[in-house]
Amino acid sequence: MKRRSLNSDDQELWNKVAKTAKPLHSAAKKRALPITSKPKKSPTPRISDPAPIMPFRVGERAGGAAPKHDLKPSITSALASSPVQMDAKAYGKMRRGKLGPEDTIDLHGMTLHQAHPALIGFVLNGHARGLRLLLVITGKGKKSRDDGPIPRQMGVLRHQVPQWLRMAPLAPLVLQVTEAHIKHGGGGAYYVYLRRRK
Repeated sequence: MKRRSLNSDDQELWNKVAKTAKPLHSAAKKRALPITSKPKKSPTPRISDPAPIMPFRVGERAGGAAPKHDLKPSITSALASSPVQMDAKAYGKMRRGKLGPEDTIDLHGMTLHQAHPALIGFVLNGHARGLRLLLVITGKGKKSRDDGPIPRQMGVLRHQVPQWLRMAPLAPLVLQVTEAHIKHGGGGAYYVYLRRRK
């Protein structure tokens, strides 16, 4: 079909209608703007003057002392802080090495499974014989290579023997446990002071 061209009457009518028409979208207006015009800048917000920085010292508002770590005390300090159950004069002599042990057991080289029954038998036998002061030699323990992030206790028997002495069947028989004097083994041995036989 061939397009027909508008005659002069139709063209005049079209121009009148086109003048009254409003565009549907604003995009048509934007396209009509010349390219050379610059976009308007939005006004920059005004920044107020910052507050002055007051002088300060690092940590001045920190509350009191730093929290202490709740670490397990060493065997030496735990035994030293335990209350004295025996006669104070005899305790002082024992700590200075003036009281000689009446019997001795050496747990060196034993495993935990061997040492525990040996200790029980030794203390029960000593109490049955009416002995008061026993010496238990554990050794200080060997230094081993520490591969992990958690430190290992040195001297397994050294740490375990005081616990065994506080447990049944030995707890009712034992009056005092202290670290031995240096001439009887020092940190690698314990004095075990027994209750009297009834």
